[in-house]
Amino acid sequence: MVLGFLTACLPKVPLEEKAAWAAEKGFKALEIAVWPRLNDRDYASSDIDVAKLTQAEADKIRAMMDSLGLTISSLAYYDNNLDADPAKRAFVNNHTRQCIRAAKLLGVPAVGTFVGRNITKTIADNFDEFESVFGAIVREAEEAGVQIIIENCPMESWQVPLQPGTISFSPELWQEMFRRVPNPNFGLNFDPSHLFYQLIDPLPLIGQFKDRILHVHAKDAELFPEKLAYYGIFNKLLPSSQDSGFWRFRMPGLGQVDLAGMVRELKKIGYTGVISIEHEDPLYEASEAKIYEGLELGLMHMTRLLA
Repeated sequence: MVLGFLTACLPKVPLEEKAAWAAEKGFKALEIAVWPRLNDRDYASSDIDVAKLTQAEADKIRAMMDSLGLTISSLAYYDNNLDADPAKRAFVNNHTRQCIRAAKLLGVPAVGTFVGRNITKTIADNFDEFESVFGAIVREAEEAGVQIIIENCPMESWQVPLQPGTISFSPELWQEMFRRVPNPNFGLNFDPSHLFYQLIDPLPLIGQFKDRILHVHAKDAELFPEKLAYYGIFNKLLPSSQDSGFWRFRMPGLGQVDLAGMVRELKKIGYTGVISIEHEDPLYEASEAKIYEGLELGLMHMTRLLA
């Protein structure tokens, strides 16, 4: 296993600069953000314009990465592929397909995305639409030699307050997802932090879904029991203070997720891929310097766990 990070945390830093810094610090991979150049999602950026990427440009990017001893673990575009608005859904689906095309040009093994959700329907009723949309996307990726990886984030309140914005955030839903689209190139970008704050133990799931864990996120989280006792499992509902609720994301090693256990379980299943740090720690976001500091802290912690 080798360590990388998702580049979306540094949206204003050129890819070449991020790559040089990553290589200097000892990272071996980058998970490259490729949202559309015009977008308003948080934690989103665009290091490669996949809509316009040519083979010549892809070759230059690969040469730059190769010269630094870095690989590209995946292209990252996390948006709502089941949007209730047909025009928005078509745009997201099309960009996902552009990511697949770009991954093939770059020789990148995977494209990461969200399933999303049609919020006008129940989660159960979304699965028919999921099967149609992702059946086609996954087949197209399979023909290109590319994997489609889904991060297991609920994206709660993304579209409607208190409602999950995706249909792929728990093992119950994964089972249905893989029943509907069983292709072996379709799997998880496994992120233990999202399971942790849902009070789901991520460790037993690694063995259970070993054939579907195609990429891994290293992201920590911490829970505040006194706030959980006050807010309950639906979390903070009123905008009465700056309090963020009963949990928050942290850099690896600064929270309560058993990342050592995750590494141990990944070794048991023979996982040899990338563990990519996804930086969403609010205590290390105030400046680019703090973001870099957070990434270094995560790198040091995960390096110790992999030793």
